[in-house]
Amino acid sequence: MIEGLQLRHHSADEAKEILDQLVGLYLEVYAGGGEFYSEDRYRRQLDLHMQRAGWELATATVNGASVGYIYGFPLPPQTRWWDGIHEPVPPGFTEENGKRTFALSELLVHPAWRRQGIAKALHDALIQNRIETRATLLVRPDNVAAQMAYRSWGWGNVTKLQPAWENAPVFNVLIRAI
Repeated sequence: MIEGLQLRHHSADEAKEILDQLVGLYLEVYAGGGEFYSEDRYRRQLDLHMQRAGWELATATVNGASVGYIYGFPLPPQTRWWDGIHEPVPPGFTEENGKRTFALSELLVHPAWRRQGIAKALHDALIQNRIETRATLLVRPDNVAAQMAYRSWGWGNVTKLQPAWENAPVFNVLIRAI
């Protein structure tokens, strides 16, 4: 593990205090990624997600500098998370009760700090004590490094999905038991 690495959990209220820092790191990581990765859209996404019951954030710092974070929340009944699925899924796959599925919505690490175990440490820190039975996340099919990492962490690809956000790309839907 990296010397000086610290992981910290944050509630939505605590995260509001570091919102600009979260957005700034997001913009660095996704620089040049297109309209979907704009500051305005991400701030709206964060605001909506932080209002969800059970929303949780884990941050990684090295010697006080922010190097990455991950956040997620339990999917409530009548969630719109599954809207936009492209292929048929097994019966009951999209049924939620607020305790079945934890959605990992964002996992990012600053490019200078990648491939040093930070993403895995953040991932494990966020899901290790969850009460849900499974977790889901969306990953771009062209993000080969992330796809390989998730597979090695026990995630499996189920289908594809395109969120309703303007300019949203198509994502692979991954699932993992927790």
